[in-house]
Amino acid sequence: MLNLRPLRRLAFAALLCLAPACFAAGTAQLDSYAGQYSTSDEPDALLSIFRDGNHLAMETTRYPAMPLEEVSPGDFLSPDHGLRFHFLTTGGVTTGVERIAGQEKVVFERRSDQPVIYSFHTYVREEAMIPMRDGVKLHAVIIRPQGWGKPLPMLMERTPYGVDGYSAGNIYSFHPELARSGYIFVMEDIRGRYASQGKFVMMRPIAAHHDPKSSDPEGVDESTDTWDTVDWLLKNIPENNGRVGVFGVSYPGFLAAEAGIDPHPAVKAISPQAPMTDVWIGDDFFHNGAFRQTYGYDYVLGMESTKEATFGRIDEDAYNFFLKAGSFAQAGKKSGVDKLPTGKAFIDHPSYDEFWRSRAVQDHLTAVSVPTLEVGGWWDQEDMWGTQAEYAALKPHDGQNQVFMVLGPWNHGEWESTTRHLGAVNFGAATGDQFRAKIEAPFFAKYLKDEPGFELAGVAAFETGSDRWKYYGTWPPSEAKIRRLYLGADGSLQFDAPASENAFRGYVSDPAKPVPYRERPIEATYSPNGSGWYTWLVQDQRPYGSRKDVATWTTQPLKSDLTISGDVMADLLASTSGTDSDWVVKLVDVYPDEPSEKDMAGYQLMIVDEIFQGRYRESFEKPEAIPVNKAEEYRFSLHGADHTFLKGHRIMVQVQSSWFPLYDRNPQSFVPDIMTAKKNAYRKAAQRIYAGSHIDLPVLSQK
Repeated sequence: MLNLRPLRRLAFAALLCLAPACFAAGTAQLDSYAGQYSTSDEPDALLSIFRDGNHLAMETTRYPAMPLEEVSPGDFLSPDHGLRFHFLTTGGVTTGVERIAGQEKVVFERRSDQPVIYSFHTYVREEAMIPMRDGVKLHAVIIRPQGWGKPLPMLMERTPYGVDGYSAGNIYSFHPELARSGYIFVMEDIRGRYASQGKFVMMRPIAAHHDPKSSDPEGVDESTDTWDTVDWLLKNIPENNGRVGVFGVSYPGFLAAEAGIDPHPAVKAISPQAPMTDVWIGDDFFHNGAFRQTYGYDYVLGMESTKEATFGRIDEDAYNFFLKAGSFAQAGKKSGVDKLPTGKAFIDHPSYDEFWRSRAVQDHLTAVSVPTLEVGGWWDQEDMWGTQAEYAALKPHDGQNQVFMVLGPWNHGEWESTTRHLGAVNFGAATGDQFRAKIEAPFFAKYLKDEPGFELAGVAAFETGSDRWKYYGTWPPSEAKIRRLYLGADGSLQFDAPASENAFRGYVSDPAKPVPYRERPIEATYSPNGSGWYTWLVQDQRPYGSRKDVATWTTQPLKSDLTISGDVMADLLASTSGTDSDWVVKLVDVYPDEPSEKDMAGYQLMIVDEIFQGRYRESFEKPEAIPVNKAEEYRFSLHGADHTFLKGHRIMVQVQSSWFPLYDRNPQSFVPDIMTAKKNAYRKAAQRIYAGSHIDLPVLSQK
């Protein structure tokens, strides 16, 4: 849900340094430092260093020129930012530059002796309080390019995370391609957040407002607020061309989707990116009934304590914090989360009732009112589900081919960055840059400016493993054929059905010693000191396979590449000695033990994964106890994937019954509300996974 981005970026002024040190080096010496530099890990993130008059300057495609002041031969300082740059030479030739920030030193290798001077247009910044139909005024920042010479469309992002710090620097930082394309950017605080008036309601439900000009003060939601904002902008922002696009990541992605429900006629394109869509079924707060405890706790505390975001309050290992607290209700009492609106809703509405259903977006996507570009990441730790769910809801109504989707090798919002990596995984290309330049910017240019260049016909998916972009007419690809991968009682994983389905593989799940979901210590989700939250889905799974409360199945090394494209389904036939249970299923790519070019020998990379709470096997609305020691079927999606298991790799499946503290502990005895479970409700349980259990793999090819 949260795409935390610094709202105040470094402002680079073209300052002239008058100190004598600035002129110590001659122009020839300064020219010898000029060129493009990057690290060996991230060759696409280039620093461009050039001579600007009698001093050096450095800039990137995202940041304007930063003057560098010489403090000694070969050593330069950026006075405003506390960065030092020491140039490295071999035989009198500059080979690199060392960037020094405090104790951190990073070496950038010289890639070219020809610097690139990037274009940065001049923008003017204005603020406005925009009236809504019920009299509430919302705060907006408008950033307009000067001297463009013709009317421009508007691109709008609405957000609960504050817009005070937005400037042209932010636009170039996060959207360099769009910033250079010519748009009027509008950033708006939603109701009750930061400088906007009104009451904040988390994921405000859709109101009955089908008459967009209704003056009913109760009939307001994010769709009507978008309508009213757009209407005001058209009438009050000079030199606009009458077209508006809406985009955003996470909560702003939800808001972008809302802009397409009963849209203002001027809204001509939207791009919901990693949108929170249904926070009970598969996004932020619950997955198939299992409560995302640490995330829900941290997020609600950060969002509802004040009008401004205040995150990162747990200052100990969250594993210990929540284990000592017991239930979520007990943990909530320590900070008052249980008294905040959404924290209270967690406790009062543990099942999928009208409270959560009214906040879900997918049921309202019954028509394609505006061209839509859905964007998501394979390893999104917050809103992986929403992108594909919205696409699935919209596509059947897409008679004019105006619904598109991009799925890439990213975590939450990572496509805004220039990187080849996610954690330890190297994808061989700056896929975010590719997406923004080849798909996102042309998408908005087509629908807001009538410009050519948008060539995506359906879905673009980055096929991990083989590390290449693939293109499909629809998702999931119709070419993929389902093959069942069976979980044998002996720990084998194979496509041949077992001789007997009565055999099983078992383990004992102990709520007193739950399986951690990532490496400990587990920091607060958005810890200001850094957190493993952002990359936990690609962390090595080897530490968990040796646990006695994790069951593992593995294939033999593959004799040929195997590509899956589409939705991966788990179909467990399982029993428990308790009366409730969580089932966690992980599909893992096991790298060969031999060193490889990616330096990931033996690595175990999760490809898809999910949790299902057993009490909801019949209905998400009405939980039921599980019959003791009776085999029951649990069928649920592990989400979409486009991945090639390479020759020599092995496929692994892991099943466990806790994933703590991201998900609260299932007591393993049926209680009306796990949020308020008492200490004596938590009991060990013997779990059995029977040999008929299987994973449905959408196999696209096997070479």
